[in-house]
Amino acid sequence: MHNFDVVVIGSGAAGLTTAISLAERFRVAVLAKGGLSEGSTAWAQGGIAAVLEAGDTFDSHIEDTMIAGAGLNDRKAVEFVVENAPHAIARLAELGVPFNVESGEFHLTREGGHSHRRIVHVDDATGAAVQRALESAAAKHPNITLIPDRVAIDLATGRHEMRYSGAGRVWGVYAVNRATGHVELFTGRATVLATGGAGRAYLFSTAPRGATGDGIAMAWRAGARVSNMEFMQFHPTCLYNVEVKNFLITEAVRGEGGHLLLPGTRHRFMPDFDPRAELAPRDIVARAIDHEIKRLGLDHVDLDISHRPPEFVREHFPNIYDKLLGLGIDMTRQPIPVVPAQHYTCGGVVIDLDGRTDLPGLYAAGEVSQSGLHGANRLASNSLLECLVFGEAAARDIGRNWDALPEPPPIRPWDESRVTDSDEEVVIKQNWTEIRRFMWNYVGIVRTTKRLERAAHRIKLLSEEIDDYYGHFRVTPDLIELRNLLQTADLIVRSALSRKESRGLHYILDYPDTLWDAVDTILVP
Repeated sequence: MHNFDVVVIGSGAAGLTTAISLAERFRVAVLAKGGLSEGSTAWAQGGIAAVLEAGDTFDSHIEDTMIAGAGLNDRKAVEFVVENAPHAIARLAELGVPFNVESGEFHLTREGGHSHRRIVHVDDATGAAVQRALESAAAKHPNITLIPDRVAIDLATGRHEMRYSGAGRVWGVYAVNRATGHVELFTGRATVLATGGAGRAYLFSTAPRGATGDGIAMAWRAGARVSNMEFMQFHPTCLYNVEVKNFLITEAVRGEGGHLLLPGTRHRFMPDFDPRAELAPRDIVARAIDHEIKRLGLDHVDLDISHRPPEFVREHFPNIYDKLLGLGIDMTRQPIPVVPAQHYTCGGVVIDLDGRTDLPGLYAAGEVSQSGLHGANRLASNSLLECLVFGEAAARDIGRNWDALPEPPPIRPWDESRVTDSDEEVVIKQNWTEIRRFMWNYVGIVRTTKRLERAAHRIKLLSEEIDDYYGHFRVTPDLIELRNLLQTADLIVRSALSRKESRGLHYILDYPDTLWDAVDTILVP
């Protein structure tokens, strides 16, 4: 057993921000599922939204966020995040994030859904720069212990106390040590979920391999409410390439003038769907691309920015330019073949403005959570921002209420006395593939009730199989992820079936209209 003051599960922007904010007073453990930099943060290309330009206002950023979120946002959450954005950017700059500057000011770009230039960035690899700076700051702090290669299984709650309690308080987490295969227990007065989203529930996704909904599934099993899981964002422009999977072509390519064209005819089709054309919110652009691909039987559409000066393209998108050039595509002269892919989980564990979940002692920040910021669709470049603002908010609340947080009682160690090593790992691979394929086909960009019911039926059958497997064999990282993936898929389908309208990212042919009242989908364990 490893005892700390606070246990943070996840080593991306949300987790590291929380840890750094707590470390002046408390001993903090930061658990990473694999390497410290393998989460979604390091993959983020575009940037971070904040009101920093003369003429831009908080009200404008708030309204843009509310419009993208199709009226489902919690306005107080939106105001809270937007108003704290400039401070978050300043804090990152202090930590050494080398944001692009022009004439002594931050260089700001514009992305879909934004009415102003307000995206600070580090070329086209902002997330990687943020991850490096936060990791470096955390590694230098004596009160922060960074612990890679620990795969979280379940939250330790009152049910795991030596003296059983039904109070629901969270005391930490059980996690598998990848190196030894043994289960370790990490306890603390407070636990923070910063585990990211559930993108790998889908066949095509821009998310890293570890995005299997672990925190959402663990919180649900522990008794926390989960909300708005039907709102799964699909990024319109993922590179279409047989050899390279999951390479994102940032929103900023369209923000800087890139056009979406039909291969062959080179027809620019986005104006046919929305007056904002390529700058429409992501859900509209993704549906338009999906429509054209299915209508014409295409493999992909083209994203073309070759009409801009070559030096402009190379300067603004150096990493994308180099990556594509290595694949034989010169984006200064040729269009980029793109398809939509799952990109962001807008729903998650319900939290308040202090990052608190329903369960005492458990906090959440970032993509794992549903804070009310995104509503039915996330506005571009609000995601890293949410991580930073709610990471600090959770740390602030833990510090403010420290004396009221009790010390962990004796917790039972993990029991492996009745299980054996599996001799059928093929079962895990088969089920993983099946989940991702039916989620893509039945619970994708455009849905129907019949498709959702088919997905629900398959989830029911797989649940029985996986529960039986989990009960008989020793846990492995792949088994843990499969269990969480199926749990998350179930929450997505249940949420989608319960919403009898089309709103934001949830577009269902049986209910094409948007209802007058915007109501969250809240699932209670």
